Amino acid sequence: MLIIIGLGVVLACVFGSFVASGGAIVPLLSSMPFELLTILGAAIGTFIIANSMNAVKHLPSGMKQAMRGSRYAQKDYLELLGLLFHFTKLMSSKGIMSIESDIEDPKNSHVFQSFPKIRDNRLICSFICDYLRMAGMNASDPIQMDEVMARELKKNIREELHLPHALQAIADALPALGIVAAVLGVIKTMASINKPPTVLGEMIAGALVGTFLGILLAYGIVAPISARLSEVIEEEAAYPELIRSVIVAHLQGNAPSISIEMGRKIIPAHLMPSFQEVEEFVSKINVT
Repeated sequence: MLIIIGLGVVLACVFGSFVASGGAIVPLLSSMPFELLTILGAAIGTFIIANSMNAVKHLPSGMKQAMRGSRYAQKDYLELLGLLFHFTKLMSSKGIMSIESDIEDPKNSHVFQSFPKIRDNRLICSFICDYLRMAGMNASDPIQMDEVMARELKKNIREELHLPHALQAIADALPALGIVAAVLGVIKTMASINKPPTVLGEMIAGALVGTFLGILLAYGIVAPISARLSEVIEEEAAYPELIRSVIVAHLQGNAPSISIEMGRKIIPAHLMPSFQEVEEFVSKINVT
């Protein structure tokens, strides 16, 4: 929603100030479709050349992600802390075998059924189960486990950040593509040099629209969307980082309440619940 509001402000201010200052909007609008076809067509082709098919397929979902913002609210972090508290408490009191059925078949686990959003998040659910399973296979060295989890999370965020980096590369190229469109317009104008000055003036104005659109698209639309998508991805990265923090804290021999408190500190400040809120939430959990 904020992206749409911001885009409206950008377009209203740019075109509104142009009209208010006495600019003729008709030549601008009449040239825009052809200039946009040149610039956007070249940008799309450049994006396809520079990226894999996976990145191309990921573009629509990435745009939706940027517009939607982070998928995790404070309640989601509370539920994750509650689930991890339950697992670490069982492992501390009854051993890893007490949760074996839950991590081997999370879809039918009565524990995961109490947290359907986590259960249905394939990547997060697999991340939790994989590392709890590893802990049950004598991979209980907290330093080693921390390194393995850190490498996987680093790999995941690097893959997620590929799309905003690709969009930023397109934003960097758009001014040059706008110049390409403008040069084509100048070539067209020079080929009609024998026409009256009023006609040539409109043709030159149309050519300059290409430069204008290239710069506007780059710095007013594509680059901000790229920055917003990066921000969303980095914020969402705190969610699996919380899992890493809690599991490693548990393997270091900390009590369940201490382990989830270490995980709570990973949560972004504007979403972080208080110590009391977490305590109250986990005390109400009933997954039996």
